[in-house]
Amino acid sequence: MGSSERTRTVKLVLPSRETMEGAGVHLRRAFGNNEVPMLDPFLLLDDFRSENPEDYIAGFPWHPHRGIETVTYMLDGHVEHEDSMGNKGVIGAGDVQWMTAGSGIVHQEMPKVDQKRLGGFQLWVNLPAKQKMMDPRYQEVKSTEIPVAVPAKGVSVKVVAGEVGGVRGPMKDLVVEPEYLDVRLEPDAVFSHPVKPGHTAFSYVLEGDARFDGEEGERVSSENLVVFGDGSGVHVAGGSKPSRFLLISGKPLGEPVAWWGPIVMNSRREIEQAIHEYQEGTFVKKGKQVH
Repeated sequence: MGSSERTRTVKLVLPSRETMEGAGVHLRRAFGNNEVPMLDPFLLLDDFRSENPEDYIAGFPWHPHRGIETVTYMLDGHVEHEDSMGNKGVIGAGDVQWMTAGSGIVHQEMPKVDQKRLGGFQLWVNLPAKQKMMDPRYQEVKSTEIPVAVPAKGVSVKVVAGEVGGVRGPMKDLVVEPEYLDVRLEPDAVFSHPVKPGHTAFSYVLEGDARFDGEEGERVSSENLVVFGDGSGVHVAGGSKPSRFLLISGKPLGEPVAWWGPIVMNSRREIEQAIHEYQEGTFVKKGKQVH
């Protein structure tokens, strides 16, 4: 970044917290509804890495979503996906599933049982009011389709969405202009990356530690969330060991958030309508209702 540009500083560091979701899946929540609207348009980030099958084998049986997008990024193991639009498949290490629930989708995500380790992340992205009832859609990208950029010595970036050094991610037609990057730094490597002013930006540390305020900043270690202030880019300096982190940004919506479980709308009335439709069997507008 040039001298006229302003590096984003660290506004807040939040430790992830243990919680339970689905049919009894133990995971770490980096942020959720307690942090609304600080990370607008993002609603939730869950870290479900575990080497204990008892933590995750119950999975996420059939459940509805409306008004959001869910982004599942796998690091280890395999998850079987099935939904009310008829999509069915398995996502494995390095694969990404970007599901736009829109007007309503019912799906399940079940870990395969013949594995000793499961790892990955799920991000919830809010949809603007005018697109909350859009037709559902589903994008699945295999790890071999996700390009890797090498913008500097000792830096490699898997570009899920957005662009790094002319390398563009494979996700198309995303509503909130998100960037989703998986960044690896060798010891003492430095990563500088532009982020649109006004966009929300955060990092989540997977491995090692790094300084997110540049070379003089405080070290932030794994399982911590870094919330950036505004500016035109980020500047991250690696530590004495290799480090890895997600860097995610997007355009805030600035709209009211009404949140009930897996459904996020703009008003209580819209939530009540969604619950009523789910109970009556009219929730799914495209595809077929499943339970």
